Amino acid sequence: MKRAAAFVTLILCTTVACGEGGGGGGGDAGQAAAKRGPINVWLSNNPEEVTWGKAMADAWNTAHADQKISVQEIPAGKTSEEVIGAAITAGNAPCLIFNTAPAAVPQFQKQGGLVPLNDFPDGASYVEARTGETAAQYKSPDGKYYQLPWKSNPVMIFYNKKLLKKAGVDPEKPPLATYDEFLATARKIVSSKAADAAIYPAPTSEFFQSWFDFYPLFAAESGGKQLVADGKAQFDSPEGQRVATFWKTLYDEGLAPKEKYNGDSFADGKAAMAIVGPWAVSVYGEKVDWGVAPVPTSTGRSAEEITTFSDAKNVAMYSACQNRATAWDVLKFATGQEQDGALLKATGQMPLRKDLPTTYADYFTGKPEYKTFAAQAARTVEVPNVPNSITIWQTFRDAYSSSVIFGKTPVADAFKAAREKIDTLAGQS
Repeated sequence: MKRAAAFVTLILCTTVACGEGGGGGGGDAGQAAAKRGPINVWLSNNPEEVTWGKAMADAWNTAHADQKISVQEIPAGKTSEEVIGAAITAGNAPCLIFNTAPAAVPQFQKQGGLVPLNDFPDGASYVEARTGETAAQYKSPDGKYYQLPWKSNPVMIFYNKKLLKKAGVDPEKPPLATYDEFLATARKIVSSKAADAAIYPAPTSEFFQSWFDFYPLFAAESGGKQLVADGKAQFDSPEGQRVATFWKTLYDEGLAPKEKYNGDSFADGKAAMAIVGPWAVSVYGEKVDWGVAPVPTSTGRSAEEITTFSDAKNVAMYSACQNRATAWDVLKFATGQEQDGALLKATGQMPLRKDLPTTYADYFTGKPEYKTFAAQAARTVEVPNVPNSITIWQTFRDAYSSSVIFGKTPVADAFKAAREKIDTLAGQS
């Protein structure tokens, strides 16, 4: 997040046509909202998403010769959020980016880089009709939508059946529902030397790493609470302490390593379990004989009661866009039932739309390995849409790393200090 913006801007201006009608420019927002014409679109560098995006653009362009979409992958940079932020500063962001992280939306909004979808007569109604009640998590504090909830990867526990069997654990119904069961299974895995680690989340300090260790379990343990709500941190609570104690036990007993692994520990057989989303089905499908279970809770809640982290990526419209009427129509076209189905088929990622399992019943009948994730997709928690979002997550990660992973600070002290700092950050504009 600290790379010089000027350097990234230079990269952008050599890879993107700065100032084209579909992207750069300034101008009057009211005029832009009514204008039609060519637009630029950025996609993630995920190969399956790129294939989907190009096919989507071709379908649109065939019927709209005067309003064509030009698509490209997000230009290279340390993070996509950094590149997008620099493009906003430079005034050459594309009209639409199909890889907008919810955690970055508050900062992009503060930069003046996003168009509120409420500016369009059917903006809010479209978002809410497509996504259902979950849409409320994506509203900004001013009550507007600066992002369209697009797709999620609800995270769950993947386990390697072969390694569990080697450890003397039932590979078809492994005891993983409660913290006590999970820890007992983890101890069997390591003590039997079936794998070096029971589970191996990244122990590194990046702000987003807590989305794949603490946060899913906190969402499940707390009945769906976010890290911050109503301007106050929620993690310094009995639920948060239970989750922290669970992870600290894994680290203290050497069941989860404290060193970074350069590779994929699950694919390489170094860890018997991993916290992943439905993308993992295609990645590990033929390499690992896997099973999937909900994240554990202290009491072993039933799967139907468990919420988890969404790991969503969304679509946003950027204020440099001059042909916003076209951009809005393209956004709706690309997130309609047909294109959502094409995305699901191409990537295995879950469109953030209500009644997902029934809308695409034929797909899930033919791909039963995705059914569990489709059911879980209806019960997800997003990162809170609050000011200073990235700084808040980094503050939490620093406290978590110090106390839970490395044991340098008592958890209670670290969480209390982080809560106080985060309450101040969340209260700022």
